[in-house]
Order: sequence, then structure tokens, then C-alpha cells
Amino acid sequence: MLSPVVTVGIFQKQANPKVFSPGEVIFEEGQTGDMMYGIVEGEVDISVNGKVVETIEQGEVFGVGILVGVKNRTYTAIAKTDCKLGFLDEKAFLFAVQETPMFAIKVMKSYSERLSKLLHML
Repeated sequence: MLSPVVTVGIFQKQANPKVFSPGEVIFEEGQTGDMMYGIVEGEVDISVNGKVVETIEQGEVFGVGILVGVKNRTYTAIAKTDCKLGFLDEKAFLFAVQETPMFAIKVMKSYSERLSKLLHML
């Protein structure tokens, strides 16, 4: 398993993380978007059709699909606790992948695991 430190390190470099309070919606299922997120602090609930399917925490990434060709968000992300989130747009994501290959592996692993969980729920 890859260390969350790899992911958190990339997102902690940001001078302006986004802050969310418990219950605040980060993005909703079906919305368009242009960035992925990494949890620097806190926990985020991932829900599909109004049902929480996963809770993710520090070091995890989410919203990646939007940067790899998915047109709309496939789930809703809601802050479960006070959260500090780093974010990357496509240009920053490609730079991070190029500079830190382990980040690319972490992102692919996270994306494939989440997709697999969602498919098994159908």
C-alpha cells in the first residue's frame, strides 16, 4: 500500500487549500468539474443516489475521473468533518504525475478501487 504522505505532500504545497465545514457539499453527482481533490485534513463522505458508500480521510484523493475523460461527477462528495482540501486542475495534475510517479500510482489505485466498489453496488 502506498503511503498517504506521497499524496498529502503534493497537496500541502498549496498556499490556498479549500476549507469545508461538516455537511458542506464539495461537489454533487452529475455536476461538471475541472479539478480533483486531496484530503489534507478531515474526512469526506462519498455518496451515490443519496446513500453514503464510502468515507475517505487524510491522504486520499477523489474527483479524479473528471481529469481523465469522465464528463460529469459520478458521486457526491460531502465534508464529514472540518476539512482542508488541496486541489489540482488538469495542468497541475499532469505536472504532479510527471514529477512524482508514485502519485500517479496512488491516484490510479484510488480511482480503480472506488470504481470497483461502485460497480459492485449496482
